Amino acid sequence: MIELDATDRKILAVLQTDSRTTVQDLAERVGLSPSPCHRRVKRLEEAGVITRYIAMIDQRSVGLPVSVFISIKLERQREEDLDRFARTIQGWREVLECYLMTGPRDYLLRVVVADLAAYERFLKEKLTRIDGVSSIESSFALDQVKYSIALPV
Repeated sequence: MIELDATDRKILAVLQTDSRTTVQDLAERVGLSPSPCHRRVKRLEEAGVITRYIAMIDQRSVGLPVSVFISIKLERQREEDLDRFARTIQGWREVLECYLMTGPRDYLLRVVVADLAAYERFLKEKLTRIDGVSSIESSFALDQVKYSIALPV
């Protein structure tokens, strides 16, 4: 982990809200000249603090309005069973997030689909076919009150 000073944190805050900002604009917003600003951004990228730049897409506008949170419990919590589940869901495009959890469930997934029929297909054709899954509990999001990928740096 690298040490972040106040200027690094300002850079990260700006890039999290607009990753397409130019180095010139970024430098002005954080109080640096362009060359040192560029060097700092490169250092943050090389250190793995900045992992990638992305475009945020509204899920409704691309026909995926349904968000489902799915709690998964496995029959056993052995390392090989946990790893098998994690490997299996890696390639599923519907799964946007997957967390290994503490508590009564082993995994929490966030899945996006077009409608209930699409979720039913996902459930029947994918989730229920994973060996070692003992229970699946689904909760449908009615509304998204807050969503952010910006870390509070």
